[in-house]
Amino acid sequence: MMPFAVALQFLTRLPVRLRRSPTASESAESLLWYPLVGLLLGALLLAANALLGGVDVILRAAVLLAAWVWLTGGLHLDGLADTVDAWVGGFGDRERTLAIMKDPACGPMGVMALVLCLLLKYCALLVLLADNQWQLLLIAPWLGRCLLPALLLSTAYVRAGGLGSSLTQAMPRLRLQWVLAGNALALICFGWPGLLALLVAVALLLYWRKLLLERLGGTTGDTAGALLEGFECLALVVVAILLV
Repeated sequence: MMPFAVALQFLTRLPVRLRRSPTASESAESLLWYPLVGLLLGALLLAANALLGGVDVILRAAVLLAAWVWLTGGLHLDGLADTVDAWVGGFGDRERTLAIMKDPACGPMGVMALVLCLLLKYCALLVLLADNQWQLLLIAPWLGRCLLPALLLSTAYVRAGGLGSSLTQAMPRLRLQWVLAGNALALICFGWPGLLALLVAVALLLYWRKLLLERLGGTTGDTAGALLEGFECLALVVVAILLV
């Protein structure tokens, strides 16, 4: 299935080779498969955790975080760094913010954001694994990849000619809404960890969307990546604080 292969190739480093270039419709339909890719990433992390079951939890948390970053290619971490650099350096100006965000160089504020994000993820993973709260290894990447299409579905894409622009123009909106609703309901099956993560996701999406509309009038690929990384980090920390 071409849309699933497109989603898998874009969101992961897994060896996926497309036999041909996807059409605009197939690229847009790949958004429907983002949650499934998140589930797959989570399943791989769970498998790695099981294989490392005899390893000390301090080292296990570090290896799992490294695997998490490798599997995603650091794609959204890059978006987080670019967004933070632009947000701070843009001084509230829309055009300046967008220009800095497009610059591939990573400034000191972006580096600081990456360090803090990975540090918080590691510490939260350490606490959760020590308490055998393995569910977040599945929930965080899964729900994080539900937030990407949710943001694009609800927020205008402001960078003309960008990848997100073509996705939003042809996205199957009604089907995407049903897919996201189904995934949200499925999360409740995980009890309090799933419910807490879902509440964090909804609150963060609404707050981040408000900030984006005020500053940029919409979203970009980088700000979508920043949302995903922010959610994964915040969900791990909140669940570690409240349930452990």
